[in-house]
Amino acid sequence: MAKQLQPKPDWIRIKLTTGDNYQDIKNMMRSKTLHTVCEEARCPNIYECWANRTATFMILGDICTRACRFCAVNTGMPTELDLQEPERVAEAAEKMNLRHCVVTSVARDDLRDGGASIFAGTIAAIRARLPFCSVEVLIPDFQGDEEALRTVMEAKPDILNHNIETVERLSDRVRAKAKYRRSLELLQRAKTMKPDIPTKSSIMLGVGEEWEEILQAMDDLRAVDCDILTIGQYLQPTPQHLRVEKYYTPEQFAALKEEGMKRGFSHVESGPLVRSSYHAHEQVKSAKSRKEEGVSTSS
Repeated sequence: MAKQLQPKPDWIRIKLTTGDNYQDIKNMMRSKTLHTVCEEARCPNIYECWANRTATFMILGDICTRACRFCAVNTGMPTELDLQEPERVAEAAEKMNLRHCVVTSVARDDLRDGGASIFAGTIAAIRARLPFCSVEVLIPDFQGDEEALRTVMEAKPDILNHNIETVERLSDRVRAKAKYRRSLELLQRAKTMKPDIPTKSSIMLGVGEEWEEILQAMDDLRAVDCDILTIGQYLQPTPQHLRVEKYYTPEQFAALKEEGMKRGFSHVESGPLVRSSYHAHEQVKSAKSRKEEGVSTSS
């Protein structure tokens, strides 16, 4: 017998706001031939974020060399490598007058450095135009290439984000090519290279994990000194993707935030519609304040 689809609960509500800001950002992205993860990954928060003039730029094209079973981004063999892309991203960020800019990418396993040099160039280009804008990068694992990671870290992003996505038991089923322990190793290496740069990761819920496994994933992230954690509900983007096994309640997300804060994360963003870049600027401020409080308390 086919498994029943989980009905979507009342608390999964997406606010549709398509005013002038939304249209301005959409038009600007098209005019500069830029991609956003907001559109490509069908993020449920696109209307709210674009209405508030925030967006997550997706560099290195819009075709991913991996086919993760949860992700709506197109997969295949990329043909695009635009060396002018960093400057166009910086121009768009300047036009939006951003205070915090998030840059992510598709996985580019076809490139020798996985696209690390384009990440570094984008950070530099944004800094040149917006010196007071903080820059967060959400990077792939670069297939474990330490030098590729070093290229990004030497560009000194304000936040280094890499998502473990799910618990260890489900990682191979949910993610394509990425490895749970390799992701933890990347976060640990980033801290070794630049101890002062905060690291961040994300877990999505609803793909078959157990509560204790979520807590273990938190412990694993804290063991590599990950600073910021985001937790959100997985939503099936198309019938071809993984089914939702469970919808977590807002109360359960609140309980997980409490568990995360008890474990020492400087900030935990946890809720049904939370995504890795959701309220990213507020996350940075909260984490910084908590770290400063910790320093003053211990001194």
